[in-house]
Parts: sequence; C-alpha cells; structure tokens
Amino acid sequence: MRRVGIFGWGVVAPRSRNIEAFEKNLASAESWLSAFQGFGPNNFLVGNPEFDFSEYKPWIDARFPATRFAQLEKKMGMPTKMAIGSFIQALGQNPGLEQELQGLGPRAHVYVGTGLGDLPTIHDITLGLHRAQRRWDRFWAAPERNSALRRWQETREPLTGMPPDPATVDPAELDVAEEAWWHFWAGQSPELREYLAEQKEIEGLGVEGGNVESAKLAVIKEKRTRNQRLQKKWNAPEPPWNAVPADILWNIHNTPASQISMMGKITGMTFAPVAACSSFGYGLKLALDAIRRGDAKAVVMGMTDPPPHELTVGGFYNARVVSADGAVSKPLTQLRGTHVAGGSVVWILGDLEHFTAKGFKPLGMEPVTVGVTADADHIITPSKEGPTVAIHEALQSAGVTPAEVGSWDLHATATPGDYLEMETLRAVLPETVLVTARKGTFGHGMGAGGGWELTAQYLGYARGQVFPTPLTEAELNKEIGRVHGRYVFDKAVAAPQGCAGKLSMGVGGINACVISRPWR
Repeated sequence: MRRVGIFGWGVVAPRSRNIEAFEKNLASAESWLSAFQGFGPNNFLVGNPEFDFSEYKPWIDARFPATRFAQLEKKMGMPTKMAIGSFIQALGQNPGLEQELQGLGPRAHVYVGTGLGDLPTIHDITLGLHRAQRRWDRFWAAPERNSALRRWQETREPLTGMPPDPATVDPAELDVAEEAWWHFWAGQSPELREYLAEQKEIEGLGVEGGNVESAKLAVIKEKRTRNQRLQKKWNAPEPPWNAVPADILWNIHNTPASQISMMGKITGMTFAPVAACSSFGYGLKLALDAIRRGDAKAVVMGMTDPPPHELTVGGFYNARVVSADGAVSKPLTQLRGTHVAGGSVVWILGDLEHFTAKGFKPLGMEPVTVGVTADADHIITPSKEGPTVAIHEALQSAGVTPAEVGSWDLHATATPGDYLEMETLRAVLPETVLVTARKGTFGHGMGAGGGWELTAQYLGYARGQVFPTPLTEAELNKEIGRVHGRYVFDKAVAAPQGCAGKLSMGVGGINACVISRPWR
C-alpha cells in the first residue's frame, strides 16, 4: 500500500493568522475564544478567526495581473479568502511545492470544502433582496399606480387570496401584514403588467449578426440604456432581480476549491467534499484513496468556514448545542454546549515515495487510514454503533490493535454527548490511552474544526509531546472521570508510544475516524 505524507499545511484560526501562530498558541492552555459581536449585547463566546487577506497580496501580485487581488477582495467571501491564505501558507512549508503541483497536471487534485458555506454573503444578499422586494411591492401597490386597487377601494368586496388589511392586524404583526398586502396588490396591478411588457421587449434583444463578441457587447449596452429609460419613465425603484449581485454565484460551496486550483494553476480533479463536522476526515480519506489508487500523486485538501455569524450562532443555540452564559464551556466538564468558530485549514498530501525522492520532507505524522460510517439514526444526537464501527474500521484498515493506540483526540462538544463518546471509546480502547479534547481552545469550526484538531495532534507529535488543553483536573466531569481517567489537562504531556487516533462526528450522524503514526 502506498504511503502518504503531508508536505505542506496552512491554518487560519482564532488568534492564529497562520500555521506558525497556531503552533505557538497551542503551547498555552488558554482558550482562544472571544465575545460575539452579533445580536447586539449577548452572552455568546465564539472562535473568531484572525485574518488579513492583504498579507497575501504580494504573493498574488507576483503571479497574476494587478487587477486579480482587487477582484478576489471584492467578489470572494471570507471562506474562500481564508482557504486561499491557508493554501499559500502550505506552499511555503517545502520550497518547490508550487511548481511540483503544476507539473503533475491531472495527477494533482484539489478537495477543499466548507461545512457551512458562505452564510454571511448569502445573508447579506438575501437581506438586500428582501428590502428591494419590499420597496418594489410597496411602489406598485400604491393606489396612484394601481388601478385595480382603486377599483377595489370603491366596493371593498372580498377577493380570492387577499390577505388581511394591515390596518386590522395586531401591531406586532404589522410588518408581515404590510408585506403580504403590498405583494398581493402588486400582483393585481395592470400598471406593473404594462411595465413588464415593455421590459420583455427590451430583454428580447439578441445577437443577430456580425462579430459575435462585439455584437454581444452592443446588445448589453443597448439593454442597459433602454432599461434606464424604462425606470425613469415610471420613476420606479430598482426591480428586486437587480438587487441580487452575481457574487452569490461566485461563493457557492466549490468556490474555495476552484479558486485554489486557479491560484496554484492546478489542473487535476477539483471539487468540494462536505460532511458537516466530519468533513476534514472525509476529505482526508478521499485524498488517501486517490493517491493509493494512483489517480493522484498529490491532493490539496482542506476545509473552510465563515467567521461566526448570527445565523450559525442562533441556529446552534436553538439546536441546544451552544453555550450562552458568557463563560468558556470546556468539553468533559459541565456539558453546557460548544462555541461556534470560523477559519480554515489546508494540507498538501502527496505520494511519500514520489515526493521524498524529489527532496520534499514530510511534516507532523503519517496519516494511515480513515474509517467512515453513518449512524442512519438521528440528525444531531450521535449513536453508539456508528462511531464504534468507524473506530473498528480504521483500526482494522491500519493493521493496528487497540493496545497500540497511545493517544486519542475526541470530537467532544461540551454537550451530554461527551459522556457517550467516552463510553464508546472505552468499549474499544484500553485505559492506558491518553485523551484530548480541544474545542474549549478554539471552538467548533463546522468543517475546519476536525482539521485544526488533527493539525494540533500532528504538530505536537512532531515535538514529541501532546499540547495542553484548557481543561483542569478539578473541572473534569465526575461521571466522565469514572469512565476513563487519563486526559491531557492544562500541562503538556510527552507523546506516548504507538499510534494516535482522532474521531469526528458530524451533524446528520456522519463519522470519521483517523489513525496516524509518528514518522519512523
């Protein structure tokens, strides 16, 4: 079986603008969480990524036209920018990696996904659309521009589908009632239908002859001019379809992967794997499989998540998995809930024999195998069977016995699931295994979190240690302490002999178990 190494990695995380800051911060037992700035005053803590895209401008300017950085800055959301930054960091770990990836042609792949997608960009565009639709409906529902409404006002006869008059509803429901009322009457407006007929004629203009490219530009210009005249004629607000910028297309789930392929001029298979909190493990399995099959010699693999946003914090809170008391909620303690975090992590994996023969040096540890399963049971509450099978699958594929596992990193979200996860682990592994749980350090990045945890594990083993966690021995939940007694608390511990394991359990009951070993 072909062996695989990591030859480059980059990170954007809370308090960590790059992989060097990430490693330095791991040496401390402090939490990296900070107060959430959404909702106005609130009691949430989050993992807010430290990131400045302008740091990568010199690298981009050296390879692309002067306009490229400005285009990326304007059109790309934070998940894509952070992924690009992590990729550029990763190229710096081994000189010559950039040229090697380009030289591999279709044998260099890119698997970079996002657990959440670019929710802040989607939120802002959606809010803009909502406001534009409200203005539009109100304009065409005004009696002076709606002869159908004027006729109804004379008779007041009920009409099919007509919502309640806003003047008759509870004040608390006024906004919703107004929108329903305006939308209904805009749909009845003969004047709006007249406007749309004129616009239909404008939009019907097409390319008919001559040079296609120049004719296309001429048609675009003519449509713009006529539409401006139409707006001026009716004195209408911008139509709602004009309120949706094309940026919503430039920031779909595969954008981080496609932008990395463009930044690195990597021409092989490029797509976005998504498996919620298990995304990094799933991406790693796909990368290992592709290299071992010979489909790829190298895979740029990673995950990226937006900075914490009201949508994610509120959603996780109402799923009853987020802490909201203004204090750091540490796994394995009071089980009050986790903290939402954002950032990115990108690894460059390669065929070990191929890359070392060319003088590249592997980093951290050797990823051996990934066991993946689905609970097929519950959308948020993990089962015992699914993770157990994933662990067994990983151990068997790696040819490792439970006694050969020296340390283990938990998914542990500081929820009651931590207890079940420890029970599941101890049903497979002996009491000698050293256990870590790191979401009290940097929070829970939906896609990136598992990558941060693995990178922390690998960086520690490269130093011959396991980095500390914010957990103190006195804080350990007593019931969890009865299940297992050997944890990494707020002091670093020498890396134990044997392999290291890592379990991730994703929303939807999707599990990934990674087995790794120190370089021999």
